[in-house]
Amino acid sequence: ADPVPGSVVTAVHQGSRPLLVEVQALADPGGGGSPRRVAIGLEQNRLTLLLAVMHRHTGISTHASDVFVNVVGGVRIAEPAADLAALVATISSVRDRPLPRDLVVFGEVGLAGEVRPVAYGEERLREAAKVGFGRALVPRANQPRQPIAGMEIIAVDCLQDVMRVLPALQASAG
Repeated sequence: ADPVPGSVVTAVHQGSRPLLVEVQALADPGGGGSPRRVAIGLEQNRLTLLLAVMHRHTGISTHASDVFVNVVGGVRIAEPAADLAALVATISSVRDRPLPRDLVVFGEVGLAGEVRPVAYGEERLREAAKVGFGRALVPRANQPRQPIAGMEIIAVDCLQDVMRVLPALQASAG
């Protein structure tokens, strides 16, 4: 199946090991009235905060859109490592441009638009590589010291870096 806009896989740490889950986002401009923010599997307030950070640091606005973010499979994500995946999925939906199927994304996003490292970064990357992911968009501080066989690491410091690398990633999704 072809990749669809608004979908990306993230690596969360559940219990003692990494778990790969799909994060879906849908930005729907046809809402009218006051826009809704619906988060399933993510904290609602976190989504609202992330959308504000995205607008402030990328210029991409969802002020007039309903935004729905869903973690597939009923998984509840309690850590901020899925922040970057939720934003990248939302940007993909807003722009109607899919992301590559072999991409895994994780990282915490701060209020200043910085992409912060998360614990167990290397374990998350190894798990993703083991099941066939070929690319990872991660915080620079989570870049592994040794290369991971078969995986291209795209390291970023802030949302501006993310916006620079997204067009090439989206072009390769077709």
